[in-house]
Amino acid sequence: MGNTFSDSTLDAIVIGSGPNGLAAAIELARNGASVRIVEAADEVGGGTRSAELTLPGFLHDVCSAVHPMGILSPYYRTLPLDEHGLEWILPPASAAHPLDDADAVMMYRSLDRTAEELGRDRKNYLRLIEPLMRDAHGLLADAMAPLRIPNHPIQMARFGLRAVFSANRLARILFREERARALLAGCAGHAVLPLTQPLTAALGTMFAMTAHMENWPVARGGSRSIGRALASYFESLGGEIELGHRVERLDALPNARVVLFDTSPSQLSSIAANDLPDGYRRRLGRYRYGPGAFKIDWALDGPIPWKDERCLEASTVHVGGTLEEICASERDMYAGRLNDKPYLILCQQSQFDESRAPAGQHTGYAYCHVPHGCTVDRTEAIENQIERFAPGFKDRILARHTMSPADFEAHNPNYVGGAITGGVADALQLFNSPVTRLDPYSTPNRRLFICSAAAPPGGGVHGLGGYWAARSALKQLARA
Repeated sequence: MGNTFSDSTLDAIVIGSGPNGLAAAIELARNGASVRIVEAADEVGGGTRSAELTLPGFLHDVCSAVHPMGILSPYYRTLPLDEHGLEWILPPASAAHPLDDADAVMMYRSLDRTAEELGRDRKNYLRLIEPLMRDAHGLLADAMAPLRIPNHPIQMARFGLRAVFSANRLARILFREERARALLAGCAGHAVLPLTQPLTAALGTMFAMTAHMENWPVARGGSRSIGRALASYFESLGGEIELGHRVERLDALPNARVVLFDTSPSQLSSIAANDLPDGYRRRLGRYRYGPGAFKIDWALDGPIPWKDERCLEASTVHVGGTLEEICASERDMYAGRLNDKPYLILCQQSQFDESRAPAGQHTGYAYCHVPHGCTVDRTEAIENQIERFAPGFKDRILARHTMSPADFEAHNPNYVGGAITGGVADALQLFNSPVTRLDPYSTPNRRLFICSAAAPPGGGVHGLGGYWAARSALKQLARA
């Protein structure tokens, strides 16, 4: 793929082609650098790949599936990705949260319509989210940047007053009824942390805010369309992509003024073993990857038969029941235990993208969080939890494909122990990853940078780790 540079002319090499690596390469190329991406797999994309995992004609997303931060990313919004084949499909609702003995709680782009779902907690939900919507894009840009003086300090202060709490505590302080508490817990569950930990309210509140900025979209033709569009734009800037080349030693690469690693900290330490101080490598070795994921993809002979059919309007369904149940599931997972009623993130791409399955049939996608490196098959627990809210679901299964933590790591070595978010994002590591440095993307070797989900702002398909790492690398290129 791409152009062929003389090895002596390279300004930058990017190892890995996930959303962050592609974003880093694009930002470097946009600023005139000659850049080559070196990717071990036979296609670009990292966590944004898609494949026929079950039956012919059923297209499944291997890792990421629904992309609120893809469409809202402050960096991706500056790129002409639509001109390179990326089409976002917006569902009627972002998320649904089914409950046992009541209608599901629906999250719509309309803040008022969502608040109406919450009964007596309507006003408090509006008080939580409405102030953040006054400059939501500005707040998002500050929240997704490395530590610095924010460009929108008042908005960040409003957000911070809520963010310091645990999701469990904020839900109990603000809301009197289970519907609103469950809604916040479902959003906060994306943190892959116990919901009693400080700052989990930050992620729950942020996810809720994004649902009122845009309905959470899927990419037409699979999540692979995101990586392909980024790669196409990068090549249009003159960039080069080399596929099927696994980098094991830094000195095996062509000469380049800077090298950016869209890899895990352990891979950075291994590949650059002779180019980094032992002390820094020991600090990389203390990086915490955290829990993993167990995922199932299904080929279905029809839509999921939710008790509340409105759940079919949402791209994402948070399956977990009450606040107490979700807290218990995530607490057990973090403590190394398995819960019989796991919190699930379930995605319904084929409800909105007809290219995902044969006519009249559907794909299904769901995962739960599990202890790091867990080897226990969670199929029965996951399917029982869905059956609880969608009786008859199991009867619609034509085929299934499972991915354990080991399978995730085999698919993408960045997912150490199945950690699909790239690492623990708790109060100790959120702003200090992969190690504590004034410039978290830099290393003691001025040529080497890390741009993966292990660097701020962490996991997700948003490209911002790559963008900020590229800005650091550009400063080094200017000095050089």
